[in-house]
Amino acid sequence: MIPSVNEPGDRTIGLLAYLYGPGRHEEHVDPHLVASFDGMSPDPGRDPNATLRALQQLLDQPVQALPKHARPAKHVWHTSVRTAPGDRTLSDEEWAKVACRIVAATGIDPGGGRPGCRWAAVRHADDHIHIVATLVCEDGSRPDDFRSGRRAQAECRLIEKELGLHQVAPGDGTAAQRPTSAERHKAERQGRERTAREELRETVRRAVAGAADEEEFFDRLAAAGLLVRKRTAPSGDLLGYKVALPDDRNKDGEPVFYPGARLAPDLSLPRIRERFTGALDDGQGATPVEPPSPRGPGGPSAARRRTASAAWQALIVIEQEKDAVAAAYIASAGEVLDALAKTSAAHTRAELREAAAAFERASRSHVRAERGHDRALRQAARDLVQGGPALGRGEDGATTAMAIDMLFFLVTAALHWHAKKGHAQQAAAARQAAEHLRAAYQAAAAQPLGALYQRGRRLGRPLLQRQTAVLRQAVPQLAEQVLAEPGWYALAATLADAEAAGHDPAVLLADAAGRRELDTAESVSDVLVWRLRRSADLPADTSNTVVANHRTERAANHTSSTAHTPTGSGRGRL
Repeated sequence: MIPSVNEPGDRTIGLLAYLYGPGRHEEHVDPHLVASFDGMSPDPGRDPNATLRALQQLLDQPVQALPKHARPAKHVWHTSVRTAPGDRTLSDEEWAKVACRIVAATGIDPGGGRPGCRWAAVRHADDHIHIVATLVCEDGSRPDDFRSGRRAQAECRLIEKELGLHQVAPGDGTAAQRPTSAERHKAERQGRERTAREELRETVRRAVAGAADEEEFFDRLAAAGLLVRKRTAPSGDLLGYKVALPDDRNKDGEPVFYPGARLAPDLSLPRIRERFTGALDDGQGATPVEPPSPRGPGGPSAARRRTASAAWQALIVIEQEKDAVAAAYIASAGEVLDALAKTSAAHTRAELREAAAAFERASRSHVRAERGHDRALRQAARDLVQGGPALGRGEDGATTAMAIDMLFFLVTAALHWHAKKGHAQQAAAARQAAEHLRAAYQAAAAQPLGALYQRGRRLGRPLLQRQTAVLRQAVPQLAEQVLAEPGWYALAATLADAEAAGHDPAVLLADAAGRRELDTAESVSDVLVWRLRRSADLPADTSNTVVANHRTERAANHTSSTAHTPTGSGRGRL
């Protein structure tokens, strides 16, 4: 059950006209009163003799009784209360009890002989009600409605349990501000899928991802087409900023600006400045986080490899470091997801954008991030942006799958961290992001893993037997599971590539399997493929790679005929 307390308004009659009207798209059905402050208020929806004006005058009476100078400028309190998708339809009697509990919990009408405001609850759909109240009590005093939104949320958590409804994860006050009903209606009128606030939040998030300093951040905002206004002190120091969409205007034709802090708590200028602790590589000689791949100094594929490496190292930090450092890494993981979504190919773009949008909620909590330690992840985000868009095929596409695979485990680690801390909303958001990453990975990995699978199927029997022996030696506890997976052939080809490159495949495999958990992987062999190809610096795309070099295959044939031929159930799988 989700309450949404809006900013106070100044026209009771205007709100009532909307609640009892047909709605923007004729979506309001049978609007009627389910409860009110006295249980006898006129109902313009079902009483032919009642009017909107009569209900408005009744609600506004305590306000009008005050001298004009004592009346609050914004006297109309309004909240909607909505059940979650999939919940049963509540009766009018149940909604009436919900309304009474909400106005009591929020201080609008506390009961117990204490003065309260006049209010009415209107239902015009199966899944929600609206409560309108006027913010002057019967004795002329003002109600104690401080933090009424939080109080309504807490009461809804209790109501959900009592009515057997879906239990929404409790918040902690660190979520981004939701769009108001006026903003949503405006977006509908303009034919927008999202409100201006939501579009601006995503654009600002992407602009700050991997930015090295304020100048670059503001340059990115301008390049994205936003209108930007800066707030400066008399000394000339920059104090804040606000942004607007060029085509989002108010009734006077002026752009509607939103301060960064009104978009999300971590998008205020002081919080953004915290991210710039520790300089990032500007491409002009500063030492990068990790040396570029030997196959090229830059580009999308090199950036994705470095992202995979940074995500791999971040896993250790989140699991082992103090909370403030872990929180910084989780926040920077959000920057990496934003940067990856911004530069993704068409077939992964939608899921990666959804993953980044979901993880935005998981990137903030009351654990204050200790910035500076997270430089490697922020550098990875910068590399992704500077590397440019990926093509979605060849090495670009394969390294995208590699990066997504590592990020999936990083997001899962963030999920576990939040769950241990009792951060319910953040854990739920991380879980949602992980599901989108899983879908994006499947789209990105299909071609490169398919090529590896075909190469593995074409490996000679002696070489397959050799790799089976390596698997049993390195990870005996996982061997049977891996051998039963279709991805085993892709892993066998990767082990052959690692050996041909001069590595000890058993050592690499044991390290890849032992350092991080694999319980959340749908295919253990897939995960091991990408970990091995990253750690051994093997090409991620093998579409044009020869099966194995002849010397390795001859050595494998000789060895397998003498000492390493597997026995038992493993031979039957080849």
